[in-house]
Amino acid sequence: QVQLVESGGGLVQAGGSLRLSCAATGSIFSINGMGWYRQAPGKQRELVARITSGGITNYADSVKGRFTISRDNGRNTVYLQMNSLKPEDTDAYYCNANAVRTTTGVRDYWGQGTQVTVSS
Repeated sequence: QVQLVESGGGLVQAGGSLRLSCAATGSIFSINGMGWYRQAPGKQRELVARITSGGITNYADSVKGRFTISRDNGRNTVYLQMNSLKPEDTDAYYCNANAVRTTTGVRDYWGQGTQVTVSS
């Protein structure tokens, strides 16, 4: 059974920083992409940043230059360093693991979400 365990959310003042972590646990052979999405109540979930197993990254325009995604393939863990946070970054952040290969097949997984709140 694969689980994505997220940590690092919280309350921070505008201009501050937070680091999110997401570890994929279970009997995993490989993971293609890993990424972070965010969602406000009543809105669609949107991509924040994504990184492939080879280290290729892409970011939402709204976070370019402020957020950095990285990954430890050996630990099946993805990180999101968030700097210069703005109140509009306030959302629930969800970790995603794409094309996770296990003994039972290949599928995507989502974390339970971690709240990031930026006060002005």
